[in-house]
Amino acid sequence: MTRTTPELACPIAPVVDIVFSRWTTPILWALNESGRQRFVELERRIATITPKVLTQRLRQLERDGLVVRTYHAEVPPRVEYEISELGRSLGPLFASLAEWSPHLDEVEQARAAYDSRSSAK
Repeated sequence: MTRTTPELACPIAPVVDIVFSRWTTPILWALNESGRQRFVELERRIATITPKVLTQRLRQLERDGLVVRTYHAEVPPRVEYEISELGRSLGPLFASLAEWSPHLDEVEQARAAYDSRSSAK
């Protein structure tokens, strides 16, 4: 049997790693839906994220080209974040996932059925 890299076995794996990291989708969703935002606005919108993690994710998203950071040299300094064109190109993917979300009820039912079978053993 020939072994292959994960990327060759599943060519979408690198995309999933980039787009579906723990906090990436909520950040991109917020920027796509609400437009340019300051750090504090994002922090309020994604209430469960810590400032440290938000900073790390924003830096990674900027590095990946999915978010644009704009620094305004004024007193006090102001920084704004917005989704880039590359990030916006993920819109159809997010729309497809949103269309699939009604199936989450079926997933919950499947989990409950599985858990009841597993606990009966």
